[in-house]
Amino acid sequence: MTELLYEGKAKRLYSTDQEFVLRVAYKDDATAFNGEKHAVLTGKGQLNNEISTIMFERLAQAGVPNHFIQKISDNEQLVKAVTIVPIEVIVRNIAAGSMAKRLGLEEGRALKQPIVEFCYKRDDLGDPLITVDHVYELELATPEEVSLLTTMALKVNQVLINYFNDFNITLVDFKLEFGRLKETGELVLADEVSPDTCRLWDKTTGERLDKDVFRKNIGNLQEAYGKLLERIGGNA
Repeated sequence: MTELLYEGKAKRLYSTDQEFVLRVAYKDDATAFNGEKHAVLTGKGQLNNEISTIMFERLAQAGVPNHFIQKISDNEQLVKAVTIVPIEVIVRNIAAGSMAKRLGLEEGRALKQPIVEFCYKRDDLGDPLITVDHVYELELATPEEVSLLTTMALKVNQVLINYFNDFNITLVDFKLEFGRLKETGELVLADEVSPDTCRLWDKTTGERLDKDVFRKNIGNLQEAYGKLLERIGGNA
């Protein structure tokens, strides 16, 4: 009998009959602004499951270790059990979202180099931006892990920039989560890689193919995600 272990804004996590394997079920819920905006959008979970599967497989092929094992249904996948590091790692290539607002930058401005930011993964605090010194003070990760988080995030960035370029899509920025495998302790990419966690713009038209469609009320989220999935060769 499987047990519900955790329910977040966009996914449920269940135990399986294997000690170090979990089942992830993607929900149709869409949230923004730390959960202040919420809707249930039929088909969203299936789209994110399909897109995240493609992303995890592509990243594994490129040598980025992650928790993904396999997709087992329209809305579900099996993953390796991890203990999540309570740090959101954000990589930015173009000024947008909170960074553009925080620094007074024009949205769409190309950055001189990718910028890596850390946020404390605490919904009750609004996931605040933190420095490396905060990471050490709060004992969220070791110096070796901080170095690895940064290195892995920048590798993910380069792999995905190249990948999306092939489909005439700009990778603006994205958020990653990492975890320590419960079986071995190895640090790996976890959570999901999807248009819920990435900003993706059409290079020619600037069309948004990500959750900003929902955040900013500028279109239909399922249509945007379906269009992205079709572009990258999946089954919308």
